[in-house]
Amino acid sequence: MLSSFRTCFISQLGKATKERSVFVIYCTIYFEIPSKKLRELITQEEKLVWTPSRESIELTKVKSFMDREGIGSYEELVRKSTDDISWWWSCCEKQIGLEWFHPYSTIVDTSLGKERTSWFPEGSINLTHNAVDRFAKSMGSSIAFIWQGEDDSKQVRTYHELARETNMFSNYLKGIGIKKGDVVASCIPISPEVLVCMFAATKIGAVFSPIFCGYGPTAIASRLSDANAKLLLTCDGYLRRGKRIELKSAIDEALQITRKNSKGLSTKTLVVERLGNDIQLEKDRDSYYKQVKSESSKCEPEHMMPDDPALLLYTSGTTGKPKGAVISQIGAMIQPAKEMEFNLDVRKNDVFMWMSDIGWMMGPWQVIGAQLMGATHIIFEGVPDYPDQDRIWKMIEEYHITHLGHSATTMRSLKKYGEDILRNHNLDSLRVLGNTGEPIDQDTWTWEMKFVGNWVCPLINLSGGTEIFGSFLLPSPIVSLKPSTLWGPGLGMDVDVFDDGGNSIREQVGYLVCKKPAPSMSRGFWNDFKRYRETYWVRFPGVWYHGDWAYVDQDGFWFLHGRADDVIKVAGRRVGPAEIESILNSLPQIAESATVGLPDDLKGERLCCFVQLKPGIDEDSQLIESAKKRISQSLGKTLEPDKIIVVKDLPRTRSGKIIRKLIRAVILSEDSTVDMTTVENPDSIQEIRASWKKSQREL
Repeated sequence: MLSSFRTCFISQLGKATKERSVFVIYCTIYFEIPSKKLRELITQEEKLVWTPSRESIELTKVKSFMDREGIGSYEELVRKSTDDISWWWSCCEKQIGLEWFHPYSTIVDTSLGKERTSWFPEGSINLTHNAVDRFAKSMGSSIAFIWQGEDDSKQVRTYHELARETNMFSNYLKGIGIKKGDVVASCIPISPEVLVCMFAATKIGAVFSPIFCGYGPTAIASRLSDANAKLLLTCDGYLRRGKRIELKSAIDEALQITRKNSKGLSTKTLVVERLGNDIQLEKDRDSYYKQVKSESSKCEPEHMMPDDPALLLYTSGTTGKPKGAVISQIGAMIQPAKEMEFNLDVRKNDVFMWMSDIGWMMGPWQVIGAQLMGATHIIFEGVPDYPDQDRIWKMIEEYHITHLGHSATTMRSLKKYGEDILRNHNLDSLRVLGNTGEPIDQDTWTWEMKFVGNWVCPLINLSGGTEIFGSFLLPSPIVSLKPSTLWGPGLGMDVDVFDDGGNSIREQVGYLVCKKPAPSMSRGFWNDFKRYRETYWVRFPGVWYHGDWAYVDQDGFWFLHGRADDVIKVAGRRVGPAEIESILNSLPQIAESATVGLPDDLKGERLCCFVQLKPGIDEDSQLIESAKKRISQSLGKTLEPDKIIVVKDLPRTRSGKIIRKLIRAVILSEDSTVDMTTVENPDSIQEIRASWKKSQREL
């Protein structure tokens, strides 16, 4: 009886509320299940699986593509796309509708090795022509993007207006001597001007390199020096949580360091007056509005080879020299557009928002991908819960947002305010949800599916990296989902899970790898191909080693357990921090957590967890013991943490990622070896240090 109910229930999960109400009545009569018991079963089943309705599947772009190609299931499409990558990537670019100046005949050439794969080698193309110019001609009055300031100011650009301003900026760049292959950098929050800068650079064949404006002067300088940047776009300051953040002093210091360490490098600066500060424009500095707005609004795009560099994206590693991943013209287009087309079902005039800064890969990914779909995207200054806790929910209602993306940390921070705040807003425009940046715990996944998506919107949980400008793993709106799952391989991405010996494994945690090349894979690190090759292609020769822990369960659903270099080994048993944190975050009193491994003479390593409680919850010993017991019951006594310490906050980057390595370094008094410039909330470090010392005294 119950198995019949489960089959029937799963088929109804994606249906509208009214249809499901009818289904509840049907179950009480046909299955003879008491209403109270039925409610308990529904709650259990909702947490197990989500399945799209037949009607919603038929409306998707991926289903239309499959019908046209005679492909019966999404699983079959994934297999075909990875078995025959030449067929797939040719089909993909045609489906997206890329416009070429000169056609290609060859799709992929691996004659120099997989790490030097060449894509569409005879063709010529331009990113800006495809993402801006062609839409300015066909749908110029449609809105390309809306920017909202933290002070509720607003700027709107139609595709025609964006194309016009981009041409002006392109002519400014050419006028100051920027040419094909030169690097144009930015250190500014996501804003209209930085998007114009990106498209202007790629239009003339220059390389755009966004630098996260939350970095300190040394980190900014190291990136400018490594890139040999000819221009830096910045601003006088910006707003964040009601504070006026002055950016000029950090930029001045960074440029001084750059000039000192890189003799001969002269980086010109272009300043956007966001706050209206009275700033002095010294030699080699221009005002954005005075200079760019005076240029001609006509500019022809440079004809680029598909493998020519378009983006230079620095990874935010905590130690060592920054790695500048070079993303090609074709890679910067085809990967985000593929994921928008087949996995997020973005259509013309949809309204897309992924909560990201331009300095994080997802910023350019959102902008380029959404515009290649002819959609509108939303960008904003500041944070999602200021000046009001419901800022994001207000924006969804105001702009009729159809797609909402975030990091798991961001959604957890919104979840702590509770679901009542959502009920004050109409979120019916939402069609698809998204998560990336880190594994999302089951409790947050379920909360978002239930209260944000009303069990109708799929949560497209995706994971890849800066170095591939997109995803290795992600579902599609037409497949079933389990909590926290990434479902499986992306289209054209021949991923697998390897053990230490390079053997493919299932139902065991192993290394995430990719066995075939893809167009968006980095063309190498900037001026350091040797380091790039050693990082990704040497551990398993001819196979991309990504550095994530992955797991495929008995039903074929894929999950991630964090970075392989974060792995903890307790008494010979390996565990990813995310696995522990997922259990802790499922407790109703806990908002977020972080787990680190500490040296132990007996077990090799022991677990130490730091937890942040939800508002209004007080620390007590019963909660700590309950949390330990929950982990022990789920993973075994061996993996029960030695300590669970309550803190007010956890150190995180501006993009919301908790910095476990820093927590561990603080405990072991090694924090001087870690790059602190990425930390959004440095006060949390002092608290963790004090809390740890207190726990040691008590012991």
